Amino acid sequence: MSERRSVECWLADMDGVLVHEGHPVPGAPEFVARLRESGKRFLVLTNNSIYTARDLSARLQSVGLDVSEDLIWTSALATATFLADQAPGGSAFVIGEAGLITALHGMGYVLTDRNPDYVVLGETRTYSFSTITTAIRLVERGARFLATNPDTVGPSPEGPLPATGAVAALITKATGIEPYFVGKPNPLMMRSALNRIEAHSETTAMVGDRMDTDVISGIEAGLRTVLVLSGVTRREDVERYPYRPSLVVDSVADLVDEV
Repeated sequence: MSERRSVECWLADMDGVLVHEGHPVPGAPEFVARLRESGKRFLVLTNNSIYTARDLSARLQSVGLDVSEDLIWTSALATATFLADQAPGGSAFVIGEAGLITALHGMGYVLTDRNPDYVVLGETRTYSFSTITTAIRLVERGARFLATNPDTVGPSPEGPLPATGAVAALITKATGIEPYFVGKPNPLMMRSALNRIEAHSETTAMVGDRMDTDVISGIEAGLRTVLVLSGVTRREDVERYPYRPSLVVDSVADLVDEV
């Protein structure tokens, strides 16, 4: 990572990079502490739209990771920012939880099921057949269809759960309308994060544990990319993809000296 200008700003995915199954990844506290000590700008990113940044900050603090809420960027916040830019003061029918609802309210959006400008789909622990039916009917009547992220399944102690991408596919199958996904791997998520901390792509690195979301969106946004093997991707998996990260390391413990 030395052939280009030095890294001045860092973006880091949360699950698989800083925490794994509710516990900090070895080296994560030291990595976060070094970032804070260095004075370099950084953001923690997540496609999860269920929680607010305050909720996630509290969860990270509880496992020894000192990340304040202003340093967390979710797909819900990216979606709300996108909508505020596209249609300021608009309205939306929302399927989601506090993270998405709070973000949209914060941008001055009215949440309604009466002729909304948008149907916005996010994650929830309890997808309702009734609300999905309402969403289908509103999209058919002309509401524009937006989703926070394309992840098809999420984890739970009992096994995988259907997530935003799976429910979006159901609505698409019923209406013939594809949603616009804001979260990773859309590089828009990276661009909005860069804007959040006033960073430049040439001097920013993205750290993630997935080739198909973190690395590809970082590459497409013009960032340096670091793949950590502390999450879902194994070293031998890298060769399956037609693109490569700038650096592959075992965990963020290997990046402390880079900061």
